[in-house]
Amino acid sequence: MSKLPFDVAREVLVRARDITDPRYGSEPDKRSIREHLRLGIINLDKPVGPTSHEVVAWVKRLLEVRRAGHGGTLDPKVSGVLPIALEDATKMVQTLLPAGKEYVCLMHLHGDVSDRKLGQVLKEFEGEIYQRPPLRAAVRRVLRKRKIYYIDLLERDGRNVLLKVGCEAGTYMRKLCVDIGEALGCGAHMAELRRTRTGPFCEDETLVRFHDLADAYAFWREEGTEDHLRKVILPVEAAVRHLPKIVIRDGAVDAICHGASLAAPGVLTVETGISPDDLVAIMTLKGELVALARATMTSRQICDVDHGIVAKPERVVMSPGTYPRKWK
Repeated sequence: MSKLPFDVAREVLVRARDITDPRYGSEPDKRSIREHLRLGIINLDKPVGPTSHEVVAWVKRLLEVRRAGHGGTLDPKVSGVLPIALEDATKMVQTLLPAGKEYVCLMHLHGDVSDRKLGQVLKEFEGEIYQRPPLRAAVRRVLRKRKIYYIDLLERDGRNVLLKVGCEAGTYMRKLCVDIGEALGCGAHMAELRRTRTGPFCEDETLVRFHDLADAYAFWREEGTEDHLRKVILPVEAAVRHLPKIVIRDGAVDAICHGASLAAPGVLTVETGISPDDLVAIMTLKGELVALARATMTSRQICDVDHGIVAKPERVVMSPGTYPRKWK
């Protein structure tokens, strides 16, 4: 199976051991339904037709929430994975916007090309490429570099070619098809496109269609049944599955919630693969997301040092006062 850059196996380095107080906080899947909605994220299957902003507006009206945001725009003609964060979970959207994407793309060739030549040219487009955004793009049309992690040829029927592409955020698939066509010497265009992955969100059992979301919300509002709503709305922690994690003591949680930097004595465990300036997820012993932070050390240094700042919060997700104050 082709992988995006963050699809790596991480080990857990244990710095210290501690226990968590059950009186404070809650395991993500045991939050009250109101808290679940406040800290929820939906792996929505966007249909062809509406814009991403229209879909977000529909979700806000349906769920009667004040805030919602999506994790990466999809054109109206494109379907697929569109993560939508609710209320306080919207703070996590920044982790999804730059995350790697995967698409299944139907490319139509304008001329006949051998399988051998097609395979060779597709391989040439793996790695760093240069792209200039199309005329209709909402960004400046300046030449920029993007990385193609893999291009897998899934199927071919004459001039119709089905591709699976893993790429850096901000890659224009329509432009990629045109450029491949030019390299082949016959021309090509994108006929259909579906996004199959955004960061940790994939086409799997968590992908939700809009009417399933509407039904689940109606069951809860009218009958008080929570099971369906909990199935279609995921805890905010699902949005950081792709990030390395640092687990902290209960006594350090509230300081982080107030914007304090994370010092070494507050760390219990740290996952491998962290380098300075990497984005990390700071977690409680109950598996709750406290904040997003920038690491100041490597994983091994975080595990070994006796003192010093190991991470600086960028976005606090947990509300202050969730855990008792242990700082002065």
